[in-house]
Amino acid sequence: MARSRNRLNNEINAGSMADIAFLLLIFFLVTTTIAEDKGVLVLLPPWSNEPPETKNLKTRNVYSVLVNADNQLLVRGQPMGIDQLKDNAKKFIRNPQGQEDMAESPDQALISLKNDRGTKYKTYISVYNELKAAYRELRDEESEKRYGKKFEFLNKDQQRNIIKEIPLVISEAEPSAYGEEN
Repeated sequence: MARSRNRLNNEINAGSMADIAFLLLIFFLVTTTIAEDKGVLVLLPPWSNEPPETKNLKTRNVYSVLVNADNQLLVRGQPMGIDQLKDNAKKFIRNPQGQEDMAESPDQALISLKNDRGTKYKTYISVYNELKAAYRELRDEESEKRYGKKFEFLNKDQQRNIIKEIPLVISEAEPSAYGEEN
């Protein structure tokens, strides 16, 4: 008996499988959105070859915040918890009683932030957020008093007036070496 040459083949033609896989890969790359980290938004001064002008600051206008390698805060020479930082910073910046050891006015206040290289990033971000929240609340309070609405709902001119009166000035010093807390 002669064998038939038209015998069925048990193989699957996989020639187009690579094309299908490639098309699926392209489809998923095009349709997938990749979340990007936003980080801390900081406006840096423009680059200049000129040395910066030196400005003598009164120590009463400087709110120094030091974060050590153990994630502990030292605010103006006194230990403080992160949960107290925002209210204390607001009190310093606004100086409602006109105390001699606090800022002369909100536009004279400067916050100096320095951390240790061993500081945890989470602590650094928490401290930074609390300081920015103090300014945000001060601006909201001032805009409510002046215009009867929150800062974010003001027009650009009104916002500029509030920012001019309560400018956010945070100076960050170079982090100190691990464990060096000077």
